[in-house]
Parts: sequence; C-alpha cells; structure tokens
Amino acid sequence: MEEYLDPVSKGSHVSRLGPLDKVHAFWFSGMSCDGCTVTVTGATTPSIEDLLTGSHPGLPQIVLHHPVVNLESGPNFLRAHERALRGELNAPYVIILEGSITDETAAMETGGYWAGNGDEPWGADGEERAVTADEWIARLAPGAAASIAIGTCATWGGIPSADGNPTGAMSMMDFLGQDYRSAFGLPVVNVPGCAPIGDNFNETVAAILYFLQGFGPLPEFDEIGRPAWLFGETVHRHCVRGAYYEEGSYAQEFGDPECLVEIGCWGPVVNCNITSRGAINHVGGCMNAGGACIGCTMPGFPDKFTPFYKVPPGSAVSTAASRILGSLIRPMRLYTNEHLNREVRWDLHHDVPSGWARGKQEPGRLKEAGHRIYDKLRRSNDTGKADVAPWGKRHEWTYERDPARERTLPGGTDRNTAERGAE
Repeated sequence: MEEYLDPVSKGSHVSRLGPLDKVHAFWFSGMSCDGCTVTVTGATTPSIEDLLTGSHPGLPQIVLHHPVVNLESGPNFLRAHERALRGELNAPYVIILEGSITDETAAMETGGYWAGNGDEPWGADGEERAVTADEWIARLAPGAAASIAIGTCATWGGIPSADGNPTGAMSMMDFLGQDYRSAFGLPVVNVPGCAPIGDNFNETVAAILYFLQGFGPLPEFDEIGRPAWLFGETVHRHCVRGAYYEEGSYAQEFGDPECLVEIGCWGPVVNCNITSRGAINHVGGCMNAGGACIGCTMPGFPDKFTPFYKVPPGSAVSTAASRILGSLIRPMRLYTNEHLNREVRWDLHHDVPSGWARGKQEPGRLKEAGHRIYDKLRRSNDTGKADVAPWGKRHEWTYERDPARERTLPGGTDRNTAERGAE
C-alpha cells in the first residue's frame, strides 16, 4: 500500500507542518464480522481517502496495513509487521483491533486457534504457524504510539463475550490491562458501537494524530477510554423522538413516529451520538430510521440489555410520570400551535382564504378569548411597549451643563491657565 500511494501522495514535512510525515496503522481482526471496516470506509469527516493520502491539513499520511482492504497478501502483506517488530519502520505506528481478543490457550488445547492473522516461521525449527490477533497485539502494543479498539467487540468484548461463549472473548483493554501505556504514554483508546459510526472513529484517529504531531493537547477521553466529546451524552438527549417522550406519547409498534421506549428502546441510559451524527454521511442512525436502541455502544452489551425489544424495567416510572405531565402539556401546546398557525389578518377577518381549509371551522369565542389572554401575557414582558422614554433619547449626565465644572475639566479655561502657569 505504501509503495502504491507514494507516487500520488505528495505531502511532505513542508505541507504537514509537523515532525511526522507518516504513521503506520496495523489493523488486526479478532472475533469480528468486518462491520467496523465497512463503516470506516464510508466515513467522511475525515474520509479514509484523506487519511491515506495525507491530504488532511496538518496530519501525517497513514500507511494502512489492513487484512481486507490492502492490495498485498501473504508474506508481502506481513513484511511491514516484521519491520515494525525489528524497529526498522523509520516511522511511528499505531495498532487497531477490530473484534474481540480470544483465549487462544483454550483453542490450543485442541490444536487450533480462534483468530489467525497470517503465518510466520515462528514455530518449532522455523516452522510456519498461524499468528493470532492476540499474539500480534502482545508483540506490537509496547512499541505502538497508540492502541485503538474499534467496535464493541474490541472495546468491551461485545457479542463474542456474551454469556455461554466458549472463546473467553474479551476486549483489548481487558487483554492489555490497566497498567498498559503506549510508547507515547496513552492507555487503550476505545471507540465502541456495533457497528460504530465511521466518522467517530476517523475523527478520533485524526485527533490523536494531531496530538502525536504536536499540534495540541491530548483530546479528552472519559474514564473508560471513550472520546468524551462523542460519548458524553445519552442517545435520548439528542433523539429526534425525544419530544414525544416529554409529552408522554409512546409508539405501540415499530413504524409509529412516537418515542420507542415502550417497545424496547434503551436510549435514555445509553451513551451514543448516533441520533445527532447519523450512521453514514450524517444520514440514518437507529432511532432516526425507526429502530430502538439496544445499547450496542455500552460495556454491558449484550447481556445487560437482553431480551431485546422488550420494555426496560426502569422505564415504567419515568414513562408514567411523563404521561401525567404530558396529559396537561400536550393539549396546551396544541392550543397554542393552532393560534400560531394563523395570520393576524385571518383573526381579524374570521376567515382563512385557503382552498385547503374550506371545511375547517373558525375558532369559537371561547378560543378567541383565550388567545387574546395569551397574547396579553406574551406582550407583558415586551420592554419595547414600556412607558419610558426610548433608549438613547433620555437626558444622560453628559447633557448636563455646568459651566463652573466644565472650566476645571481637561481643555477647560481654568485647567489650561493652571497648566500654563505650572510650565
């Protein structure tokens, strides 16, 4: 990949404005479905093309070594890995894990392995043998500039670590431990999601590269290594259906437009930004497209969220309270909304000149009286209607005329005479 891109990637230390021209990225696959790879290739801010060609302003070029998207295969693909182990890359490198780490000792009991990532002559007497994702991570993590886990399988174990699994699946953070620090002093960085939002990952990579490049401080991460600016809020706080929750209106089946909590949405207690960012190119996303949140970005996923698409027990109290409040708020808002959907002219003429509303009745006297009271309340805090002189036309102190005082001020007759006398 490096040799392929070098002729077209023209960036250098002049355009990148930092000490790093290139950073190698070694991507490993544990127990994964490759869904994380798919989302990253669809990201746009920044795009994978910008990162690979080094055209993103200020960033070094990323030389990606990916088992699925790279052109090389077999021994040629692993050549850079071997150079990294020997310290011959002449550039920093990061490691990226997609999918969960497995307990390869359990597989070895039967002579097999769970997640092989190429062969190396590291067997007995130089025999070729499969090298697992675990082994690559263990060998390369100490010298990596950063270790990044992408997707819920790599960040928290995910579905492969669900109750009853035989693989001993775990996250990269579980595997490396809390004392792990990269060569640049970073603990494991976690970008969860199943699949994660591609822009979340690429943006995090860009932020880390800016740090490595010396352009700024380390971005803020929360206590479990998530980018704090991406996972600091719950799904619900930016959900397109959140207002329905406030008004106590809930969907009864998929396809309804209201809040999905009562058909199994965990959005109020899940840290994720998909409702505001969308899935790909700022479009789509679970709740935006009608799907309920099943907590796929959370460390407790999946065991603490099953059975899926059932009412979360804790939602009973909050939804009941919202229903009571909503029964009052909802009709009040509809009443005001009806008034605001009319021109003032229509109120005066008692007629809406719209062919779409011929059959609609005009508001009765009771509604009109209520709307007048509403308008009076609305205008009660209108300072533009206050019975005071307009701002800027009042008699300010600067308008005061006091000849005796003005003579003593700078430029005044008495002041000038005194100053000349002193000279």
